[in-house]
Amino acid sequence: MKHLLIILSLFLFSFTVISCSDEKEDSTENSGTTTTTTTTDDTTKFVGVGNSGTIVRSTDNGSSFDNATSPTSNHLWGVRFGNNTFVGVGTSGTIVRSTDNGSSFSTVTSPTSNELRGVGFGNNTFVAVGTSGTIVRSTDNGSSFDNVTSPTNMYLFDVVFGNNTFVGVGSSGTIVRSTDNGSSFSTVTSPTANRLSSVAFGNNTFVVVGYSVYPSGIIVRSTDNGSSFSTVTSPTSNFLWGVGFSE
Repeated sequence: MKHLLIILSLFLFSFTVISCSDEKEDSTENSGTTTTTTTTDDTTKFVGVGNSGTIVRSTDNGSSFDNATSPTSNHLWGVRFGNNTFVGVGTSGTIVRSTDNGSSFSTVTSPTSNELRGVGFGNNTFVAVGTSGTIVRSTDNGSSFDNVTSPTNMYLFDVVFGNNTFVGVGSSGTIVRSTDNGSSFSTVTSPTANRLSSVAFGNNTFVVVGYSVYPSGIIVRSTDNGSSFSTVTSPTSNFLWGVGFSE
């Protein structure tokens, strides 16, 4: 059974954790359909990032964490895993990267000095978003990043990948979308003018959460690959900061 997980909070919590596993993937394409078989061994890792460049790591399924040596003292807001690589992003355009399951991290030359708030991965591409509509992109496992022309100057807080589509969300109800692996983005008509703080994908659906100036949990949803979004009745008046999906 698939479950949608929505995280509620009244305060900003500047710590993000993501997991990885040593995976082997075999993909075959037939009539436009890709089938992926994933095998996972017992080397699953969790990596969390936070204030002052903090990086923590777990090798026992999250039962315990240890500090990892960080190459930066800047705040790190987001982290994502893809192609055996962790990429973290943060203030002043900071980008850090690990290719050894989070054992060590190094800094990556950033094409921006703007704060990067969220990072997503899909189709061998990392995309990070941040202040003033900043969008940067890497197609070489995070070794280098380039600026992407953004269709907005609004603050973008999060980005996720699903069904060959990147969707980014931000302030004033901003939603942006790319269907060419992050090469270009366009704005999507939003059903809300409120802040959108997080986006997740699962079961062919994008779900976005956020909040209004007067405390109200905002939820919007797309079932057409991010082409259009509609509001969902929220059961809470509390701020919604994060959303996730699990099978």
